[in-house]
Amino acid sequence: MAKKAKKQQQAGGTPATVALAAAGVDFTVHAYEHDPAHPSYGEEAAEAMGVSPDRVFKTLVADVDGDLTVAVVPVAGSLDLKALAAAVGGKRAAMADPAAAERTTGYVRGGISPLGQRKRLRTVLDASAGGHATICVSAGRRGLEVELAPDDLARLTGAVVAAVGRG
Repeated sequence: MAKKAKKQQQAGGTPATVALAAAGVDFTVHAYEHDPAHPSYGEEAAEAMGVSPDRVFKTLVADVDGDLTVAVVPVAGSLDLKALAAAVGGKRAAMADPAAAERTTGYVRGGISPLGQRKRLRTVLDASAGGHATICVSAGRRGLEVELAPDDLARLTGAVVAAVGRG
């Protein structure tokens, strides 16, 4: 994987790419033209990059017993809220209010990255990520993805790895 951190920082990098560069992690930035009419941010990213949807992961923010929690799951599936709650020792989970997710992470919906968040949230990475050498997650804005090793993502976010994705 080519390291493009320096180039991305010079071009106005996002907090996610800045965090990756600061950590010295190998990553690749993929930019594409975002289509606001596309029904799915994640599926749009997979199509635009020519990457299998099982390697492209979406960042979802949920409320687990009153605490915002990030789930990183494949775009081709959905989040199992019960499994997410169990993974962090909680009882109940529901999708977070989008405005609260944006305010807390510092990113806009469709561009929320698990990296470089304004307030670092508990993170759970779906176990299926371990089946790939690299995965893609949002780099912090619509039309920008970052590809990195799942182990690096888990380490940098302090993620718990658990089966929280469905389908």
